[in-house]
Amino acid sequence: MKFMKLGSRPDTFYTTEAVRSVSSEVSSDLMIQVKGSRYLLHKFPLLSKCLRLQRLCSESPDTTSMVQLPDFPGGIEAFELCAKFCYGITITLSAYNIVAARCAAEYLQMSEDVEKGNLIYKLEVFFTSCILQGWRDCIVTLQTIRAYPLWSEDLAITGRCIDSIASKVLSHPSKVSLSHSQSRRVRDDAASSCNGAASLRRSDKLAVAAAPPRPNWWAEDLAELGIDLYWRAMAAIKSGGRVPSNLIGDALKVYASRWLPSICISRRRCSNDSDDEDSDSNDGVSSKHRLFLESIISLLPVEKGAVSCGFLLKLLKAANILNASSSSRTEIARRVALQLEEATTSDLLIPNSSGMNNSSSSTTTYDVDLVISILEQFMVQGQSPPTSPPRSKLMLERRRRSRSAENINVEFQERRRSSSASHSSKLKVAKIIDGYLQEIARDVHLPLPKFVAVAEAVPDFARLDHDDLYRAIDIYLKAHHDLNKTDRKRLCQILDCKKLSMEACMHAAQNELLPLRVVVQVLFFEQARAAKSGGKMAAELPPNIKAILMAHGVDPSRATGTLSTTTSVNGGPEDQWSVLGLKSPRSKMSTLRMKLTEDIDGVEDHDEAGRAPGKLKSFCAMPARPRRMFSKLWSNMSSSEKN
Repeated sequence: MKFMKLGSRPDTFYTTEAVRSVSSEVSSDLMIQVKGSRYLLHKFPLLSKCLRLQRLCSESPDTTSMVQLPDFPGGIEAFELCAKFCYGITITLSAYNIVAARCAAEYLQMSEDVEKGNLIYKLEVFFTSCILQGWRDCIVTLQTIRAYPLWSEDLAITGRCIDSIASKVLSHPSKVSLSHSQSRRVRDDAASSCNGAASLRRSDKLAVAAAPPRPNWWAEDLAELGIDLYWRAMAAIKSGGRVPSNLIGDALKVYASRWLPSICISRRRCSNDSDDEDSDSNDGVSSKHRLFLESIISLLPVEKGAVSCGFLLKLLKAANILNASSSSRTEIARRVALQLEEATTSDLLIPNSSGMNNSSSSTTTYDVDLVISILEQFMVQGQSPPTSPPRSKLMLERRRRSRSAENINVEFQERRRSSSASHSSKLKVAKIIDGYLQEIARDVHLPLPKFVAVAEAVPDFARLDHDDLYRAIDIYLKAHHDLNKTDRKRLCQILDCKKLSMEACMHAAQNELLPLRVVVQVLFFEQARAAKSGGKMAAELPPNIKAILMAHGVDPSRATGTLSTTTSVNGGPEDQWSVLGLKSPRSKMSTLRMKLTEDIDGVEDHDEAGRAPGKLKSFCAMPARPRRMFSKLWSNMSSSEKN
């Protein structure tokens, strides 16, 4: 870091009875008061360089003038620097005190009009030739500006530092004068990237040459700035147009990772504080935090993929915690929808802002509505590719003649590849959403319509299997024991039993929380699978298939065997869904018979439009052989009950 020394005399300032004086053979004739501190000095060295003191002393007829400077910028430290300069005492200037010294010199009007080579001139030369040329010096100078925002703006210190920082970021790192700390960081990166102890003995110059600064070498240093100066610096960097959008996104992530966690923690503390006397201060802190977040959002690059989906969702969580504006939340949600396939289940667990500000016990833990909105936007985008305007027949003929068969094939492959990529992203999102459903299903305050809305927002083709969805339904049923029969049926309508694996079917067939019609449907499809493989010998069947068939009294050696419930099911250990065990259905045969009567008779019920319910149509449309199968199931249940 650069520094400058002015003056050659030793420091002779001393303090006596709370008054600062300077040792001299000449008696003092000037008393100056700066923010409660008094200085007993001499007129000649000060007035010869400070035009403001000349005018103030000329207004006082007393021999020993008393001058008060209550609004002096920089305080007593800055005033003492200026006073020592007037006495020729050695002072040291650096990036840490140059702003205070410059503001103080401007206040005292220590310009060239008063004396050649005055303090303002020397400070400007040092600031232009040294401070603005060094990277770290500019950063430190900007950090000290926050104490003198108006003075720094008037003296163009802020603007010149920001322009210097932006020009250094836009230029090649080798042309930037890095500070000692930054150079050491580069050397550490170089040493860690090399193998063996011999690399650690290289000179600093060779280490820097072996590993040049990373493309985002400037991000960590800029993260030390306050949000107002950081916003101006990033805006200047973005306007240059030479920094890739992904580097801008990385820099914003570094800055947010440094400041957002502490902001969100303090916001939670403020929301938990119910004292009326602190409400005004809490509101002021919250408004500053919202301004911080919205400033980061405004700096986000417009290009897709410039920032990760996980980072966007962290911003969205912070926006909910801080009660950011709806426009900010909508913008982030739109950006998240563009790259939702990159998210994880934990990323989507966005805290409900109303839950933190409202003590009502009926509020859901997570903001499910926001996730539904994101999911709907994701499914809509790219659903139908834009069509080209119609062309005349002659233009089409010419285009066909000009194209070769090879070019047409290439274009076809490109279109196929883009559509398959869109399809694969929907498959990924479906897995993410099913995991999300399992998390929110544990919330006892989550209403059924919201759970169903999230599940139905995923198209059917995107779910290759329904095991994860069934697991979410099972969790929801366990957490919501008060669901009535209608709600349970509505919940299970989103489940496709044909897409369940053998393990899931085995669990569903023994799940007492499911409506009986779902259990029967699972058994039907499993029997259909067994009938399909009728040409196989029983020994060739997989063990899990034989297990589920034997559990329901079906002999695997008989290809045409039907379902039977005459054999009891023994209790077993917990399975992968953490079920406590299997129970014998014999003891509840009359209850099952009544439920089966209600559900099977319900097939004949119709809605107001005269149509059979959607999920029961499959039962109405069963072929004769499966119907005989269920007839036998019914007869077996009846005979078992008589016995």
